Amino acid sequence: MPQITVDYSASLGDAFDRQGFAAALHAVVVETAAAKIEACKCRFRAVDDIVVGADVTGHALVHVGLALLPGRSAEVKSALTSGALELVRAHVKPVDGLVLHASAEVRDLDPSYQKFVG
Repeated sequence: MPQITVDYSASLGDAFDRQGFAAALHAVVVETAAAKIEACKCRFRAVDDIVVGADVTGHALVHVGLALLPGRSAEVKSALTSGALELVRAHVKPVDGLVLHASAEVRDLDPSYQKFVG
């Protein structure tokens, strides 16, 4: 916990500083949701094909999903999504010909969630 998944358009390439984004987001999660830094896990999934409306070109996506153990208030979840979007703005440079669509959501992990470190 927290489990963070970032789906992003592969067309962003090096314009998306993923390592810098993850480090900054982990700090926000620790400060906002009282998580431990060593518990923050972030994985990135590049997406080759996206379609926005009727357009198959000219757009890029970044979606940040944060999954936390239950118990955070709606205000904390809202602050996390806002913080994540601010960090997307700071860590994705504009790419000529692409309109960036960014989104974020926070959800509770299912009670069946388990983990081990080993």
